[in-house]
Amino acid sequence: MIRGITNGDDAILVAENFVGTNDGVGAWATKPKGHAALWSRLILHFWALEAERDSSVSDYPESSPEPNPVEYLQRAYERTISATSSPNELLGTTTACAALLHHSAIDTPDPVLYITNLGDSKVLVLRPRDQDIIYRTAEQWHWYDCPRQLGTNSPDTPRENAVMDKVEVQEDDVVLAMSDGVTDNLWEHEVLQIVVDSIRKWESGEGGEGLGGRNGGAGGGMQFVAAELMQAARTVAEDPFAESPYMERGVEEGLPIEGGSASIRISRPSQACANKVTGKLDDISVVAALCRRRDS
Repeated sequence: MIRGITNGDDAILVAENFVGTNDGVGAWATKPKGHAALWSRLILHFWALEAERDSSVSDYPESSPEPNPVEYLQRAYERTISATSSPNELLGTTTACAALLHHSAIDTPDPVLYITNLGDSKVLVLRPRDQDIIYRTAEQWHWYDCPRQLGTNSPDTPRENAVMDKVEVQEDDVVLAMSDGVTDNLWEHEVLQIVVDSIRKWESGEGGEGLGGRNGGAGGGMQFVAAELMQAARTVAEDPFAESPYMERGVEEGLPIEGGSASIRISRPSQACANKVTGKLDDISVVAALCRRRDS
Protein backbone atom coordinates (compact mmCIF):
# COMPACT_ATOMS: atom_id res chain seq x y z
CA MET A 1 0.00 0.00 0.00
CA ILE A 2 1.27 3.47 -0.88
CA ARG A 3 1.51 5.55 2.26
CA GLY A 4 0.04 9.01 2.65
CA ILE A 5 -2.98 10.78 1.21
CA THR A 6 -3.45 12.40 -2.20
CA ASN A 7 -5.12 15.82 -2.40
CA GLY A 8 -5.40 16.89 -6.02
CA ASP A 9 -1.75 16.86 -7.11
CA ASP A 10 -0.49 17.26 -3.52
CA ALA A 11 0.45 14.44 -1.16
CA ILE A 12 0.63 14.47 2.63
CA LEU A 13 1.93 11.92 5.11
CA VAL A 14 1.76 11.71 8.89
CA ALA A 15 3.72 9.23 11.03
CA GLU A 16 4.77 9.28 14.68
CA ASN A 17 8.06 11.05 13.98
CA PHE A 18 7.75 12.08 10.31
CA VAL A 19 5.42 14.56 8.59
CA GLY A 20 5.60 15.81 5.03
CA THR A 21 3.83 17.60 2.21
CA ASN A 22 4.71 17.34 -1.47
CA ASP A 23 3.19 19.54 -4.18
CA GLY A 24 2.89 17.90 -7.59
CA VAL A 25 3.12 20.30 -10.53
CA GLY A 26 -0.37 20.37 -12.01
CA ALA A 27 0.70 21.41 -15.51
CA TRP A 28 1.60 17.76 -16.17
CA ALA A 29 -2.13 17.04 -16.40
CA THR A 30 -2.06 18.58 -19.89
CA LYS A 31 0.69 16.20 -21.07
CA PRO A 32 0.30 12.63 -22.35
CA LYS A 33 1.26 10.24 -19.54
CA GLY A 34 1.43 13.16 -17.11
CA HIS A 35 0.69 12.16 -13.50
CA ALA A 36 2.05 14.69 -11.02
CA ALA A 37 -0.14 13.35 -8.21
CA LEU A 38 1.54 9.95 -8.42
CA TRP A 39 5.00 11.52 -8.41
CA SER A 40 4.26 13.57 -5.28
CA ARG A 41 2.72 10.59 -3.48
CA LEU A 42 5.43 8.07 -4.43
CA ILE A 43 8.34 10.29 -3.42
CA LEU A 44 6.74 10.97 -0.04
CA HIS A 45 5.92 7.25 0.40
CA PHE A 46 9.47 6.12 -0.37
CA TRP A 47 10.95 8.97 1.69
CA ALA A 48 9.10 7.84 4.81
CA LEU A 49 10.07 4.21 4.15
CA GLU A 50 13.75 5.10 3.80
CA ALA A 51 13.68 6.99 7.10
CA GLU A 52 11.96 4.08 8.79
CA ARG A 53 14.41 1.50 7.47
CA ASP A 54 17.51 3.42 8.53
CA SER A 55 18.67 2.04 11.86
CA SER A 56 19.79 5.54 12.86
CA VAL A 57 16.15 6.61 13.17
CA SER A 58 15.51 4.86 16.46
CA ASP A 59 13.78 5.51 19.75
CA TYR A 60 16.92 4.41 21.57
CA PRO A 61 19.62 7.13 21.81
CA GLU A 62 22.40 4.70 22.68
CA SER A 63 22.10 3.04 19.25
CA SER A 64 21.13 6.02 17.11
CA PRO A 65 23.70 7.99 15.09
CA GLU A 66 22.61 11.04 13.15
CA PRO A 67 19.97 10.44 10.44
CA ASN A 68 20.38 11.72 6.87
CA PRO A 69 17.01 12.88 5.48
CA VAL A 70 18.56 14.28 2.28
CA GLU A 71 19.97 10.86 1.44
CA TYR A 72 16.59 9.29 2.24
CA LEU A 73 15.01 11.73 -0.20
CA GLN A 74 17.63 10.93 -2.83
CA ARG A 75 16.86 7.22 -2.58
CA ALA A 76 13.13 7.97 -2.66
CA TYR A 77 13.64 10.04 -5.81
CA GLU A 78 15.60 7.22 -7.46
CA ARG A 79 12.98 4.64 -6.52
CA THR A 80 10.24 6.87 -7.92
CA ILE A 81 12.12 7.21 -11.21
CA SER A 82 12.34 3.42 -11.37
CA ALA A 83 8.66 2.94 -10.53
CA THR A 84 7.50 5.42 -13.19
CA SER A 85 9.83 4.27 -15.97
CA SER A 86 9.14 1.96 -18.92
CA PRO A 87 6.98 -0.03 -19.41
CA ASN A 88 4.81 2.05 -17.07
CA GLU A 89 6.13 5.45 -18.07
CA LEU A 90 4.47 8.25 -16.13
CA LEU A 91 5.65 11.85 -16.17
CA GLY A 92 5.57 14.43 -13.41
CA THR A 93 7.44 16.66 -11.00
CA THR A 94 6.94 17.63 -7.38
CA THR A 95 8.31 19.80 -4.62
CA ALA A 96 9.20 18.07 -1.35
CA CYS A 97 9.32 19.09 2.30
CA ALA A 98 9.29 17.05 5.50
CA ALA A 99 10.26 17.09 9.16
CA LEU A 100 11.80 14.12 10.96
CA LEU A 101 11.82 14.12 14.77
CA HIS A 102 15.01 12.71 16.29
CA HIS A 103 17.39 13.82 19.03
CA SER A 104 20.50 15.92 19.37
CA ALA A 105 23.16 13.59 20.76
CA ILE A 106 23.67 10.32 22.59
CA ASP A 107 24.71 11.92 25.89
CA THR A 108 21.97 14.60 25.87
CA PRO A 109 19.09 13.30 23.76
CA ASP A 110 17.10 16.51 23.42
CA PRO A 111 14.40 16.54 20.69
CA VAL A 112 15.53 17.89 17.33
CA LEU A 113 13.69 18.24 14.04
CA TYR A 114 15.59 17.40 10.87
CA ILE A 115 13.76 19.55 8.32
CA THR A 116 14.37 19.04 4.61
CA ASN A 117 13.05 21.15 1.75
CA LEU A 118 13.28 21.31 -2.02
CA GLY A 119 10.99 23.81 -3.77
CA ASP A 120 8.31 26.15 -2.47
CA SER A 121 6.35 24.00 -0.05
CA LYS A 122 7.07 25.08 3.50
CA VAL A 123 7.72 23.84 7.02
CA LEU A 124 7.07 26.23 9.90
CA VAL A 125 7.88 25.50 13.54
CA LEU A 126 5.77 27.57 15.93
CA ARG A 127 5.91 28.14 19.67
CA PRO A 128 2.29 29.09 20.40
CA ARG A 129 2.82 29.93 24.07
CA ASP A 130 5.22 32.68 22.98
CA GLN A 131 3.24 33.46 19.80
CA ASP A 132 6.46 33.02 17.86
CA ILE A 133 7.70 31.40 14.65
CA ILE A 134 11.01 29.79 15.58
CA TYR A 135 11.83 28.32 12.17
CA ARG A 136 10.79 28.57 8.53
CA THR A 137 12.14 26.88 5.41
CA ALA A 138 13.36 29.08 2.56
CA GLU A 139 11.56 28.79 -0.77
CA GLN A 140 13.66 27.70 -3.75
CA TRP A 141 12.88 29.02 -7.23
CA HIS A 142 14.15 28.82 -10.78
CA TRP A 143 11.99 31.83 -11.65
CA TYR A 144 8.61 33.31 -10.70
CA ASP A 145 6.00 30.58 -10.20
CA CYS A 146 8.52 27.86 -11.12
CA PRO A 147 9.99 26.30 -7.96
CA ARG A 148 12.75 23.73 -7.78
CA GLN A 149 11.18 20.31 -8.27
CA LEU A 150 12.01 16.63 -8.58
CA GLY A 151 11.03 14.60 -11.62
CA THR A 152 10.73 14.54 -15.38
CA ASN A 153 13.11 16.90 -17.24
CA SER A 154 14.04 18.73 -14.04
CA PRO A 155 17.74 19.39 -13.35
CA ASP A 156 17.13 19.36 -9.60
CA THR A 157 18.16 16.48 -7.33
CA PRO A 158 18.03 16.04 -3.55
CA ARG A 159 21.80 15.68 -3.15
CA GLU A 160 22.49 18.85 -5.13
CA ASN A 161 19.56 21.06 -4.21
CA ALA A 162 17.72 19.94 -1.05
CA VAL A 163 18.42 21.93 2.12
CA MET A 164 18.36 20.31 5.55
CA ASP A 165 18.30 22.20 8.86
CA LYS A 166 18.26 20.99 12.44
CA VAL A 167 15.87 22.73 14.83
CA GLU A 168 15.69 22.13 18.57
CA VAL A 169 12.08 21.87 19.71
CA GLN A 170 10.23 21.94 23.01
CA GLU A 171 7.07 20.33 24.24
CA ASP A 172 3.92 21.93 22.77
CA ASP A 173 5.75 23.36 19.74
CA VAL A 174 3.67 22.98 16.56
CA VAL A 175 5.13 21.78 13.27
CA LEU A 176 3.37 22.68 10.03
CA ALA A 177 4.15 21.14 6.63
CA MET A 178 2.23 23.02 3.94
CA SER A 179 1.89 23.23 0.18
CA ASP A 180 1.90 26.64 -1.47
CA GLY A 181 -1.89 26.49 -1.54
CA VAL A 182 -1.54 27.74 2.04
CA THR A 183 1.53 29.96 1.83
CA ASP A 184 0.48 31.72 -1.38
CA ASN A 185 -2.74 32.81 0.33
CA LEU A 186 -1.76 33.43 3.96
CA TRP A 187 1.11 35.49 5.30
CA GLU A 188 3.15 33.85 8.03
CA HIS A 189 1.82 36.16 10.73
CA GLU A 190 -1.70 35.11 9.73
CA VAL A 191 -0.73 31.43 9.92
CA LEU A 192 0.69 31.97 13.41
CA GLN A 193 -2.42 33.80 14.62
CA ILE A 194 -4.75 31.15 13.22
CA VAL A 195 -2.77 28.42 14.99
CA VAL A 196 -2.74 30.29 18.31
CA ASP A 197 -6.47 31.10 18.07
CA SER A 198 -7.35 27.54 17.03
CA ILE A 199 -5.50 26.05 20.01
CA ARG A 200 -7.30 28.43 22.36
CA LYS A 201 -10.65 27.43 20.83
CA TRP A 202 -9.74 23.76 21.16
CA GLU A 203 -8.73 24.17 24.80
CA SER A 204 -12.08 25.86 25.51
CA GLY A 205 -14.00 22.90 24.05
CA GLU A 206 -14.59 23.98 20.46
CA GLY A 207 -13.62 21.95 17.41
CA GLY A 208 -15.23 18.60 18.19
CA GLU A 209 -14.64 15.72 20.56
CA GLY A 210 -11.15 15.28 21.96
CA LEU A 211 -9.20 12.21 22.99
CA GLY A 212 -8.13 12.93 26.55
CA GLY A 213 -6.65 16.25 27.61
CA ARG A 214 -6.91 19.24 25.26
CA ASN A 215 -4.11 21.39 26.67
CA GLY A 216 -1.86 22.92 24.02
CA GLY A 217 -3.83 21.29 21.22
CA ALA A 218 -3.45 17.72 22.46
CA GLY A 219 -6.11 15.06 22.06
CA GLY A 220 -6.89 15.73 18.40
CA GLY A 221 -6.48 19.48 18.31
CA MET A 222 -4.00 19.43 15.45
CA GLN A 223 -6.68 18.17 13.07
CA PHE A 224 -8.77 21.19 14.06
CA VAL A 225 -5.76 23.50 13.55
CA ALA A 226 -5.15 22.06 10.08
CA ALA A 227 -8.80 22.44 9.12
CA GLU A 228 -8.85 26.07 10.27
CA LEU A 229 -5.73 26.87 8.24
CA MET A 230 -7.13 25.14 5.17
CA GLN A 231 -10.42 27.06 5.37
CA ALA A 232 -8.66 30.39 5.86
CA ALA A 233 -6.43 29.76 2.82
CA ARG A 234 -9.39 28.69 0.73
CA THR A 235 -11.33 31.83 1.64
CA VAL A 236 -8.52 34.00 0.30
CA ALA A 237 -8.00 31.80 -2.77
CA GLU A 238 -11.65 32.12 -3.78
CA ASP A 239 -11.88 35.88 -3.16
CA PRO A 240 -11.25 37.77 -6.44
CA PHE A 241 -10.39 40.93 -4.48
CA ALA A 242 -8.20 39.44 -1.75
CA GLU A 243 -4.68 40.56 -0.99
CA SER A 244 -2.23 37.70 -0.66
CA PRO A 245 1.48 36.79 -0.70
CA TYR A 246 0.93 35.47 -4.22
CA MET A 247 -0.47 38.83 -5.30
CA GLU A 248 2.43 40.62 -3.66
CA ARG A 249 5.00 38.53 -5.55
CA GLY A 250 3.04 39.06 -8.78
CA VAL A 251 3.18 42.82 -8.33
CA GLU A 252 6.93 42.59 -7.75
CA GLU A 253 7.15 40.78 -11.11
CA GLY A 254 5.21 43.58 -12.81
CA LEU A 255 1.93 41.70 -13.26
CA PRO A 256 -1.34 43.73 -13.10
CA ILE A 257 -3.82 43.32 -10.27
CA GLU A 258 -7.32 42.37 -11.36
CA GLY A 259 -10.08 40.25 -9.84
CA GLY A 260 -10.60 36.79 -11.28
CA SER A 261 -11.93 33.36 -10.48
CA ALA A 262 -11.32 29.73 -11.41
CA SER A 263 -11.75 26.20 -10.07
CA ILE A 264 -10.21 25.43 -6.68
CA ARG A 265 -8.54 22.37 -8.21
CA ILE A 266 -6.39 24.31 -10.70
CA SER A 267 -2.78 23.72 -9.71
CA ARG A 268 0.30 25.19 -11.40
CA PRO A 269 -1.15 27.02 -14.44
CA SER A 270 -1.71 30.17 -12.43
CA GLN A 271 -4.07 33.12 -12.51
CA ALA A 272 -1.09 35.20 -13.56
CA CYS A 273 -1.36 33.56 -16.97
CA ALA A 274 -4.69 35.34 -17.41
CA ASN A 275 -3.24 38.66 -16.21
CA LYS A 276 -5.11 38.33 -12.93
CA VAL A 277 -3.24 38.27 -9.65
CA THR A 278 -5.23 37.97 -6.40
CA GLY A 279 -5.24 34.86 -4.22
CA LYS A 280 -3.85 31.60 -5.57
CA LEU A 281 -6.35 28.94 -6.61
CA ASP A 282 -4.52 25.73 -5.90
CA ASP A 283 -4.64 22.46 -4.03
CA ILE A 284 -4.46 23.32 -0.33
CA SER A 285 -2.65 20.84 1.92
CA VAL A 286 -1.44 21.23 5.49
CA VAL A 287 -0.17 18.83 8.14
CA ALA A 288 -0.13 20.06 11.74
CA ALA A 289 1.82 18.13 14.38
CA LEU A 290 2.25 18.72 18.10
CA CYS A 291 5.51 17.95 19.91
CA ARG A 292 4.71 15.97 23.07
CA ARG A 293 6.58 13.85 25.57
CA ARG A 294 5.85 10.15 25.52
CA ASP A 295 3.70 8.91 28.40
CA SER A 296 6.55 6.60 29.42
